[in-house]
Amino acid sequence: MTTQQNIGTHTFHSSFGKILAIKENGILKAKSIRYAHSERFQKPVPEKPSDLEIIFPERTPVCPQNISPLLEKMIGKIDLDLFEVEESTQYLSIYRPENLDQNGKLPVVVWIHGGSYEIGCGDLSTADPTDWVKEQNIIVVTVSYRLGFFGFLGGSEKRPANLGLFDIIEALKWIKIYINDFGGDAENITLLGQSSGGDAIAHLMISDGVENLFQRVIIQSAPLGLRNHRQKMLTEFLEKTERFTADTDLLEIVENYKNFVPSFFKYGLKAAMPFGAQYGFPPLCNEEESMEKWKESARKYDVLIGLNDDETSFYIKASDSMNKYLNQGFGKKILNKAIRATTEIIYGKPAQTFAENYAEAGGNIYLFRIHSKLINNFFGAAHAFDLPLLFGNENAWKSSGLLKDVPWKYIHENGQRLRALWAEFARNGTLSESFEKPSMLELRKV
Repeated sequence: MTTQQNIGTHTFHSSFGKILAIKENGILKAKSIRYAHSERFQKPVPEKPSDLEIIFPERTPVCPQNISPLLEKMIGKIDLDLFEVEESTQYLSIYRPENLDQNGKLPVVVWIHGGSYEIGCGDLSTADPTDWVKEQNIIVVTVSYRLGFFGFLGGSEKRPANLGLFDIIEALKWIKIYINDFGGDAENITLLGQSSGGDAIAHLMISDGVENLFQRVIIQSAPLGLRNHRQKMLTEFLEKTERFTADTDLLEIVENYKNFVPSFFKYGLKAAMPFGAQYGFPPLCNEEESMEKWKESARKYDVLIGLNDDETSFYIKASDSMNKYLNQGFGKKILNKAIRATTEIIYGKPAQTFAENYAEAGGNIYLFRIHSKLINNFFGAAHAFDLPLLFGNENAWKSSGLLKDVPWKYIHENGQRLRALWAEFARNGTLSESFEKPSMLELRKV
């Protein structure tokens, strides 16, 4: 438990401005710094440096979104009093060890959160990087960006596509310019993303305007199997929501866009992620050019990519009706087969294909898979199982359905080893054999 004397404040005197940070248990947290601002359906405009002291807001800014009952069940209840809804949600937070040694700048990891491009923000307690920063002596920057209807559905003059990607690019430009002032190494930046955050990072690798903004990427559980042949679905979604304009009441949009989401029967698994990066619109190439573009980027970025072994258990086993009929005998076999098949279609095979193509083009790439070795773990190594391993924070995860029957000791011990490995990759782009690997991790250089 945190004691009062361990909490204070610290002011960073950066070239962006004087930034007030929280000083807590050996970590400095400069929270919710605005890196850009935007009008609805318009590109972000970078925030200018200021002579005024920059003070973190009382409540965390978050893009307008609907609460997900599934996420609340599997990961934990959201305390709405901690968040402030804001359309222009271009904010980042910096987590840094309080004491820097004199040996130079720290490696920087930039966290791009997931949530199907529709929900979440950079600063959730379940992805608070304090434990990792403390253990591994790195800097972690968390990024919030526009989501869903406001950031990832477009394709017309009035509503450009990929605004959320443009937000992230602005955040990366800010980090590149200013992170030295916080003790970070602007020449050693690793992007880390999970789920749609990982998918966003894969697409940032082939985006225009990102030259020299990062050196490495860690892509966890990216649904790359849903990335192809989406434009017809997105065009239909866009047309059905044309009534929502730059002047429409915010609440009306948030409450009603769900009525127009694409049909699962028409578009299959892709309809499970109705928002996303759109090919053929800036800053991305056409879809048919994407694989070639990734091969071209093979000499630029070190890559660590992988998945959890039971990804879709997160969705399939969380369904009460599904479990009622299929969680015993022959039904259980059907359920497990469905999890295995959909995990490979959406995550496994695409990650392997990506890795093989990247390696063939001369890229430095590692492929990993996280298993659960516990007999009583109902969900197995499901989607998001990697998050408590990477971020720790027992308090934030204690009510999570995902970790039902999983002892925290198991998470903590494996997590410490995983955090050490991922930090090593962020430092130098390699993973040496001498590191003690978590028992649940399968890892190979491709």
